[in-house]
Amino acid sequence: MSTDATNRAVTDAPHPAADGARHPRALAPGNLILTVVLSVFGAVVGVQLLATLGVTPSTSLIGALAAMTLARVPLVAFRGFRSVHAQNLAQTSISSATFGAANSLFLPIGIPFLFGMDDMIIPMLVGVSVAMLVDAWLLYRMYDTPAFPAKNPWPLGLAAAEAIRAGDEGGRRAKVLGLGLVTGLVGAVFSLPMSAFGVALIGGFGAMAAFGVGLLFTQYADPLFGLDLNAMYLPHGMMIGAGLVALVQVGRTILGARRTNTARTGSAGAPEGAEEGAQRLGRSMRLGLGAYLAISVLLAFGTGAATHMSPGMLIGFLVYATVAAFLHELLVGIASMHSGWFPAFAIALITLLLGILIGFPPEALVVLSGFTAATGPAFADMGYDLKTGYLLRGENADPAFELEGRRQQLIAAMIGFGVAIVVVLVSYRMFFDNGQTAPIDAAYVAAIKAGPSVETAKHLALWAIPGAIVQLVGGSKRQLGILLATGLLITTPMAGWMVAAGIAARVLAPRLFGKDVKGDLEVFAGGAIAGDALYSFGNGVFKAAK
Repeated sequence: MSTDATNRAVTDAPHPAADGARHPRALAPGNLILTVVLSVFGAVVGVQLLATLGVTPSTSLIGALAAMTLARVPLVAFRGFRSVHAQNLAQTSISSATFGAANSLFLPIGIPFLFGMDDMIIPMLVGVSVAMLVDAWLLYRMYDTPAFPAKNPWPLGLAAAEAIRAGDEGGRRAKVLGLGLVTGLVGAVFSLPMSAFGVALIGGFGAMAAFGVGLLFTQYADPLFGLDLNAMYLPHGMMIGAGLVALVQVGRTILGARRTNTARTGSAGAPEGAEEGAQRLGRSMRLGLGAYLAISVLLAFGTGAATHMSPGMLIGFLVYATVAAFLHELLVGIASMHSGWFPAFAIALITLLLGILIGFPPEALVVLSGFTAATGPAFADMGYDLKTGYLLRGENADPAFELEGRRQQLIAAMIGFGVAIVVVLVSYRMFFDNGQTAPIDAAYVAAIKAGPSVETAKHLALWAIPGAIVQLVGGSKRQLGILLATGLLITTPMAGWMVAAGIAARVLAPRLFGKDVKGDLEVFAGGAIAGDALYSFGNGVFKAAK
């Protein structure tokens, strides 16, 4: 059972393709068997935990650990798993299957079920399955463009890369990672969100400050000031304003690249790096909007929602659903890229609230909520996985090898998503018969049944203004408005203090241990995030099995 992989450690070959080495093939028999097995496990665990606990764990490290374990079996058939790139394919497939099955598929089809529209379930599953695949493919195309640079943190991806590197290299890196891992595990045992601490060690300083302020204000607004932020729709309005400005900023980046490219036409040898990335981003956005429009049509007519709208309203719905799904994807991607957290549930609720205010009928709102919820999770997860591969492949040390690695990761991810579709298709009825859906589905259904509110519209419009201002002041690189709104939408206790502790540690560490400590901080942060993720996964599985 060959994995078609090079067995050379990355420490021996920092430029993997320099000596003609090939990247492991995702469809090689050994890799394919492992990715399918891991994907089934990840999909089952993801749906089970979302249905019972309302959370989806990160299983990325489980896949990497499985490949590492097989690599240590003294048989020729397993030797190929010694390649860090084969391990990268394993973690890509299982994380894709987990988030895909739970967040992109099982969650959306629970909405028509709770609304009593069982005839919509299968058409909804078909539509959101296509949306999930498009979601991941778009991130693959947009990765390492001005909107989603590879050099940005993508924290969970960095954590997985550090774990794989440490297992491969050993030495000081393994010791620092182990210390971070233990710190993350111990903190998680005491209910401290150690991933927030780890993220603060590696994220952009301004972005992390905004994120921390949002988290702390959410935690203390009610006990100290008597403010119910959710009743005021303050976080939701802030995200709307910041999101609209972010969309304009992305558009300006694309237009600026076009002007630059036009000015350089005919100039021999003109550099293309950033301009080429911006052009690729523009093409991807156009393709994405076209794909989501087609999916909107598929869902509207496949579920029968189109029959409940006049021609004019139907056209308006298709346009709104397309833009909402695409904007949801971009916002989730930006938040996850900087913070490691993606408030997909909350942003989907925002798009639903706006749809309610527009006046779409309940059937259309059910489709809208499911469709927008399906976009974003696969997008963010694909970004994490590509960041892991990017680091393991030497941070674009060999561009041809880097691009081939991304292609193989995309194939591994699509295998995971395909398995996720099958798992949800064969298991959803069992969960629904037991009255189990994603807990957030009940909030979407309640919002639809409550109907439009003038007060809600006023609150959203009011708080959109400061959200837009903060995003505008921070600029497209720091994304302060998006990160502030993300912090306001997350209600995890103590998360704000852990971000503050992480920021304090990154400021004090160079003064105490010298400037060279930065590399160790990144490895330690990866360990802390990994430890928190492993504990959350194990604890979730244990509780679900009780």
